[in-house]
Amino acid sequence: MRHLLLKEIASFFNSLVAYIVIVVFLAGIGLISWVFPQTSILEYGFAGIDPLFNTAPYVFMFLIPAITMRTFAEEYKAGTIELLLTRPISDLQIVLGKYLASVVLVIIALLPTLTYYYTVYNLGAPQGNIDTAAVAGSYIGLILLGAVFTSIGIFASSLTDNQIVAFIIAVFFCFCLYDGFSAIASINVWASYAYYISQLGIDFHYASVSRGLLDIRNIIYFISLITIMVFLTKLSLESRKW
Repeated sequence: MRHLLLKEIASFFNSLVAYIVIVVFLAGIGLISWVFPQTSILEYGFAGIDPLFNTAPYVFMFLIPAITMRTFAEEYKAGTIELLLTRPISDLQIVLGKYLASVVLVIIALLPTLTYYYTVYNLGAPQGNIDTAAVAGSYIGLILLGAVFTSIGIFASSLTDNQIVAFIIAVFFCFCLYDGFSAIASINVWASYAYYISQLGIDFHYASVSRGLLDIRNIIYFISLITIMVFLTKLSLESRKW
């Protein structure tokens, strides 16, 4: 599985798409976090990088599907999936290898945003006037969110041999699971059940972790959703043998 993981990372960086995706992500996050007055960190009023964590989920909805759309769809299109399935590794190891490689790529894309923390740390009055623990918790939340979106993305890629279709499906699923339950809960007809419905959505748990509240229930939610998506991807891969 380690060989497959390294191969996936290497093949991604051997393509121009990798650099375009990362540059577009960093440019988009940079503009939203520093340039646009409505969301600029400089206009935030106090030392913090909350605008980054508030807007990153919506940028992730497009960035991560762009990373994952090729994981299985490209194998199907090129006809190399049969060769991959004949290797002495299980279907689950194939899925995990591709999944972990995509997670690593998401983290690599996220690493340059640490310069935002460094910048705000030095711009604060007095210097260092920023809640480092809260920022660390928010980054953990963002990584967990990225891991969930990645699991959704590889599942979408396993459903089709068309990368564009895989991208669209992944964006749709990410948006529905992130914002869908909150939208449903906001309908008045649910009354006292609205709170429980909102808890099914990713945004509820991401918002909790982003406040630095590393509640075990939030961690279990993210891990459970990742496990479900990986299992569904494995089933989708196995269905190709039927």
